[in-house]
Amino acid sequence: MRCPFCGGPDTQVKDSRPSEDSSAIRRRRVCPDCGGRFTTFERVQLRELVVLKRSGKRVPFDRDKLQRSIDVALRKRTVDPERVERLVSGITRRLESGGEGEVTSEAIGEAVMEGLKGLDDVAYVRFASVYKNFREAQDFQDLLGTLGDRLEGEPTLPQEEEQAAPAPPGEEVGPRRRRPARKSA
Repeated sequence: MRCPFCGGPDTQVKDSRPSEDSSAIRRRRVCPDCGGRFTTFERVQLRELVVLKRSGKRVPFDRDKLQRSIDVALRKRTVDPERVERLVSGITRRLESGGEGEVTSEAIGEAVMEGLKGLDDVAYVRFASVYKNFREAQDFQDLLGTLGDRLEGEPTLPQEEEQAAPAPPGEEVGPRRRRPARKSA
């Protein structure tokens, strides 16, 4: 492995262990020339995948690009990095074991949307807005409608809930009830 700092051709492995989700081998390396330390990951690749873009262009599948696009959608969201790594590994494994050497960019996009929908709703909407090239607010509203269907059944608060006055001393405080609107004089 070439040193990323000085370009030295030979580096030494100091420590080797499985990654958190056991989908890769994590190796700590040191360069004998400059003393630089860095980490590499070794992953199993079942087959070389080629991505067929919408334009008709064919490019090699890049796991790091998949990781970056999911990271952008999850920016400033509190999601466990291990769950994100499992999502990326799961999508990659599913694509590699699909039997095809060529996969469409649409299939990758749909797999990412499906994974993000279960991981974080905000990241799902962010990714979908770029992937589906939203142009107007109605596109967001339609997508949010599909999320709303999933969230139905959760209790909602009334739009205009009046604040209850404190109960007089000695009276029990029960659940809030809406009072009829007072007529103004």
